[in-house]
Amino acid sequence: MTQHIYESIIIGTGFSGLCMAIKLQEAGIEDFLILEKAQEEAGTWRENTYPGAACDVQSHLYSYSFAGNAQWSHVFSAWHEIKAYLKNISLDYGLKAKTQFNSEMQKADFDEASGVWTVTLQNGETQKGRNLVLGTGPLHVPNKPNIKGLETFKGEVFHSANWNHDIDLSDKHVVSIGTGGSAIQYVPELAKKSKQLTVFQRTAAWVLPRNERAYSGIEKWIFKHVPLVRKVYRSVLYFMNEARVIPMHNPSLIKLAQLGARFHLRRQIKDKTLREKLTPNYTIGCKRILISNQYYPAFNRDNVDLNTNGITEIRANSIVDKHGNDIKADVIVLGTGFIADPTVYMKDMPITGLNGKTLLDTWSNGAESYYGICVSGFPNFYQMVGPNTGLGHNSIVYMIEAQVRYIRGAILQRKQKAALYMDVKPEVMKTFNEKIQTDLKGTVWQTGCASWYKRDDGKNFTIWPGTTYGYAWQTRAINQKNFNWVKQGQTEQGLKQAC
Repeated sequence: MTQHIYESIIIGTGFSGLCMAIKLQEAGIEDFLILEKAQEEAGTWRENTYPGAACDVQSHLYSYSFAGNAQWSHVFSAWHEIKAYLKNISLDYGLKAKTQFNSEMQKADFDEASGVWTVTLQNGETQKGRNLVLGTGPLHVPNKPNIKGLETFKGEVFHSANWNHDIDLSDKHVVSIGTGGSAIQYVPELAKKSKQLTVFQRTAAWVLPRNERAYSGIEKWIFKHVPLVRKVYRSVLYFMNEARVIPMHNPSLIKLAQLGARFHLRRQIKDKTLREKLTPNYTIGCKRILISNQYYPAFNRDNVDLNTNGITEIRANSIVDKHGNDIKADVIVLGTGFIADPTVYMKDMPITGLNGKTLLDTWSNGAESYYGICVSGFPNFYQMVGPNTGLGHNSIVYMIEAQVRYIRGAILQRKQKAALYMDVKPEVMKTFNEKIQTDLKGTVWQTGCASWYKRDDGKNFTIWPGTTYGYAWQTRAINQKNFNWVKQGQTEQGLKQAC
């Protein structure tokens, strides 16, 4: 029996995957399959359930423009609300019937003769599709630190993305390693529950106050019954956030935000020595700016200690810092973030395009793509939130919707042209990435700090250097001249020779 070839295969059921599926349906393309590695939807909001987990973008903006939710409980909603939102989206748009759960992708291979992608799952099963859309997102593989003796620790060890909710911490000495975006949310909660909490900080983060409050019943009623108000409110949030990109391009301007962060720190931490430990030594914005009203006050508690000495080794029941202090530990929480570099987190998921070349072969000098979506040599392959489309100032959902519109346009164009496949020209992708790196020069992201935005050699593979509306405008339609269009019986090499 001949295996069915789907028009599109979508990997993942987070914001990217679900949005792609919805917009394909709206275009009349129903022949698609969603592959999800877990047993339910929601992507990162299924994985990250640590205490205090919430989004640092306002809920009414961190949601689809076409599927607003009038019932968000807070300005910044917790993980379980976002997860419920995504699961409801899947139900409302009938996507469960098109989703194959417990189906993790192992590899994907493109066949030039047929123009078909074959996706092989971890269980050996295969699925075929003419288009492959990778909606796995860039931050889903936990970064596990390589610390001497970690494997010898006899207590409980877990990453923030794999939280153990079964442990009673009331009589425990807890050690948290890391002070990034996850730790800043769970540290205040650990401080309340632990007998003793020690936080190991390698680099201090700039922290700004957070406008966290619950929406009143009247506000939610208005959002529900007067949708225009909710849409205007969303627009206001969008432009407020979008304005934050301006100082990112002028490090002298961003010093005003740095003054605000210093005031926030001084207001919440009275001890001068502690305040000095919590003060970063880099320009605000070079690393991710964090927002919290609860983080700093946690260090004022008697049962919380901030350790900036660094770790020498981990023993069976303790951690030894570089000053020789032996710190008792019953539980270790790894707040060490995620592997952001796709050349690392995608190494166990080979994607093979034309001429047997893998994506990692193409990215031997660092991850690059065309608008974070297309990679030359990988026809009919689309990546969501790919290289240089991350944000430091606004909602990634806005970028996702722009990418989905672009991908849908590409799929429809290929069908209209009766092309077997389309492939972005290598010189087009090269010119695009050269401009990206040029545009990043002089921005706050390139002011010298080491961050997960960049490789060890300093190349920024993560951040989109412009405005989000600029990105949406540039990706509003397919420029057909930037692609090779190959029809049945042709090969791309033959097409190039003919030209």
